[in-house]
Amino acid sequence: MSFENNFSSVPPSGEHCTTIEVARELGMAVRSVQMMVDRGELEAWKTPGGHRRISRVSVDRWLANRRAGRRGSQRGSPANPRRVLFIEDSAHYQNLVSLMMQQHFPEVSLHLADDGIVGLAMYGQLQPDVLLLDLLLPGIDGATLLTSLRAHPELNRSQLVVVTSLDEEQRRPYAFALRDIPLVYKPNLVTDLPRLLGELLHEGDASPAAAPDARPVTSS
Repeated sequence: MSFENNFSSVPPSGEHCTTIEVARELGMAVRSVQMMVDRGELEAWKTPGGHRRISRVSVDRWLANRRAGRRGSQRGSPANPRRVLFIEDSAHYQNLVSLMMQQHFPEVSLHLADDGIVGLAMYGQLQPDVLLLDLLLPGIDGATLLTSLRAHPELNRSQLVVVTSLDEEQRRPYAFALRDIPLVYKPNLVTDLPRLLGELLHEGDASPAAAPDARPVTSS
């Protein structure tokens, strides 16, 4: 489905925004906003001059739904919901993973941390089923956090996944921490992470104490 085909020929009434303005407000890349229009999550049209415009009402509606979804996750409406903790300092990737979780795993409670120190504290409180973390983090970097968890197996009851934009050569200095841990390369996150999370959450249902074998899910 092409992005162009998802534009209305008649602009809805009310205020409107450019794609760049919406991307800045939501903390996303422009392409991520375009994908939201593709999926019908935002209403958009083209001006006679060919410029894209997005309905302000649809942006506000999306933000309200997202806030409602987060409140529902925090309340944990299902009994003992599965929990995923994502430690990531990029608002863009936090939002991208939040969208992905809502689409593929709406019954799973997603929790977000902006840095390694806050993430480690949340990890101890939540004991999530799956811990997703970036390698390059403020506070405590992902490699140090992984090493700490491995040094205290009694704290490590989660399936671990590294999410990073570093290519294979750039990851080499962190090889000691990445051994046997599945890794998702950020440019492939939208396609690779849902599949991997589905496998890990399914494994957790079958055998909560089982740890995954090393499964590189992407190539650099």
